[in-house]
Amino acid sequence: MPSQSTNPAEGSGGGGFPKARNAQTLLPLTVKQIMDASQTSDDKSNFAVNGLEVSTVRLVGRILNKVDRVTDVSFTLDDGTGRIPVNRWENDSTDTKEMADVQNGDYAIVNGGLKGFQGKRQVVAYSVRLVTNFNDVTHHFLHCIHVHLELTRPKPQGNANITTGTPNQTMFRDGMAYNQGSHLNQASTFSAPQNTGTGTDMSNLVLNVFHDPSVINNDHGIDAEYLSSRLNLPEDTVRKIIQEQVEMGHLYATIDDNHYKSTMNG
Repeated sequence: MPSQSTNPAEGSGGGGFPKARNAQTLLPLTVKQIMDASQTSDDKSNFAVNGLEVSTVRLVGRILNKVDRVTDVSFTLDDGTGRIPVNRWENDSTDTKEMADVQNGDYAIVNGGLKGFQGKRQVVAYSVRLVTNFNDVTHHFLHCIHVHLELTRPKPQGNANITTGTPNQTMFRDGMAYNQGSHLNQASTFSAPQNTGTGTDMSNLVLNVFHDPSVINNDHGIDAEYLSSRLNLPEDTVRKIIQEQVEMGHLYATIDDNHYKSTMNG
């Protein structure tokens, strides 16, 4: 879930559109949301969805009109809400094999950069993955709904799950929040929800760690032992929460079955 300042003017550069904390944060969208997106620059190359500037998107839909060329592949992606042209450059054999695995009529997960050219919107794909489990399609649209609601609903101030700090420092991820200026590796940061002792609060504690900026940049992710030590929770409890979040699509394994990252960070 892209982080967004609670102050609409902050980070907007005077344009009135809050920017994601990381411009490359992956945002799940539908084609209709892209077509309805506001333009944030005079050259019509930048876009904002729900007031948040967007550059990197995830789409799920059906591939149509696939055309293979020497150095790239183009196709149209239809997700039921609209259609958008997609281009995938083939820089090496891995890219070529990836595009050979998908054909017209197949459903695919497309991650790529949203571009504007001559008044038209298109996606330059970084990856195109064949859908083999159609739960991925349902999960994607539910994810789009969740992100849309999170970006458009009023953000509460002084919530128990929000760490202390000024409103302008509070950053939101996946329905939770962390304070940009706070030290999230200190147990005292989580004292408010930890005292309640509910399963939901413990899950939030675990996900908050995965969304800590110092953890996001770790390519291999983190393991249960690290989480147990950081949160002062039993390792068995942490492993159970991790498994639940993996099944819900919030976490995924990286280098092995012990290291995980958040799906909200691409």
